[in-house]
Amino acid sequence: MQVELPDKLYYSIGEVARAFNVNASLIRFWEKEFDILKPKKNRKGNRYFTPEDIRNLKIIFHLVKERGYTLEGARIALVEDSFLEDEIELIFRLEKIKAEILSLKTYFDEMED
Repeated sequence: MQVELPDKLYYSIGEVARAFNVNASLIRFWEKEFDILKPKKNRKGNRYFTPEDIRNLKIIFHLVKERGYTLEGARIALVEDSFLEDEIELIFRLEKIKAEILSLKTYFDEMED
């Protein structure tokens, strides 16, 4: 899962939902379920996520959507696995490298035709 977001201080819930290819309601649900998600809110109640929130969402997304953890299992993993963030960051980097290699392969395959 590649999450493409520009470097900013804050991201709207719509930007975050599009980046993760999920509904905004799922992001709001995870915010209630996981204490590590603490988006800033303006007077109107609009949520603005920080880069730290995005990192935490990547971890939650990976555990729940990609590994199939239950919400309780994901909460336990977040507390007990001290290397989890590093492991998931490595997975995302490897996926990005894989996508780049596949893109190059496609490019060179088209050049041969």
